[in-house]
Order: sequence, then C-alpha cells, then structure tokens
Amino acid sequence: MGEKSVQKKQYILEKARDVFMEKGFKSVTMKDIVEACEISRGGLYLYFGSTEEILLEVLKADADEDDDVFTNRITEDDTAADILTLFLKEQKKELLRKKNSLTVAIYEYFFIHKADKNNMLRKQFDSGVKVIEKLIGAGIASGEFYCENPKGAASNIMYVLEGLKINSQTMGITEEMVDEQLLYIMEGLIIDIE
Repeated sequence: MGEKSVQKKQYILEKARDVFMEKGFKSVTMKDIVEACEISRGGLYLYFGSTEEILLEVLKADADEDDDVFTNRITEDDTAADILTLFLKEQKKELLRKKNSLTVAIYEYFFIHKADKNNMLRKQFDSGVKVIEKLIGAGIASGEFYCENPKGAASNIMYVLEGLKINSQTMGITEEMVDEQLLYIMEGLIIDIE
C-alpha cells in the first residue's frame, strides 16, 4: 500500500472512531462513515468491507497506541510498584474520560459477537492479566509486594477495571470512586514498611 493509501486509511479510521464514539456500534452504518469522511461509498469500500472490520481496526490501532504510551513511559529505574501505578493511572484516565470513549461501541460489538473464537476483548483482558501478573511477580521478587496468588490478584484487578468501565457508562463514576478502588488494589499488594 502506497503512502497516500496509508494516509487515506488512517483518515478513515480517525473519522470512523469519532462516529463510533458518538453512536456506539449497533447504530453505525457505512453511510455514516462515508458522510463523516466526505468520501464516496466506493472510496470507503476500497479500504473496508464493513463497519465491523472498521471497528476492529480502530480497536487494534487504539491498543497499539495505548501499549506504546505505557511502555514509552517506563524507565529502567522504575520499580514494579511504579509500573503498576502508571498502568492504573492510565486506566483511571480512560475511566474518567466523559467523551472520546469507545466503551459503548466495544461492549455492543462484543455482546453481538460473544461466541467469536477470536474475541479481541477476551484477548485484551487475558493480556492485561499476564502483564499485571508479571508485575506482581517482579514486585514479590524485589520485596515490594506480598501476594500468595499473583494470577488471581491480576485477574481480580482486571475484573475491577472492567466493572468500573461498565459503571462509568451506566451509572456514572467519580474520580473519588475510582481512586478508592485503585487504592484498595495497591493496599492489597504493598508490604507495610514499619
């Protein structure tokens, strides 16, 4: 794909992202994306065959960007507690974002496709568990953390974060509510130095 095609595809994904944030997934049509991009229907179909394909590309691009932001902020001097705190701060930003969130679109898509073997949401969840489990293991090895079941603790942290995402879109959450849950997570791991 030439540079111009790559730029056009990126442009379509950026505009489609805005449409998905505004309307969710179920209500979005190819026509909505054509109108947002101000291109022809044929121009859109050169790059994507469906709204599903577009959403999955948007989610993949977001995941890659999130990974880059997270890993680029980690230095050699950071401890496991520093890295876990950074991860949780990034999650907090996402949870408190009132706009520019794809959460509704993501859940609508995955409620429709829950039997999909290649469930990206499941893979993302499992990947998060593995990263957190490794961080907890490193924290145990360095004496920062105490945890008898790192995998269970990592899964629990991911379930708490997923629950907070759902609450943020349904009942609403405050910064204090998020801070309370994140503090509870950290207090469960950090060894009391006294």
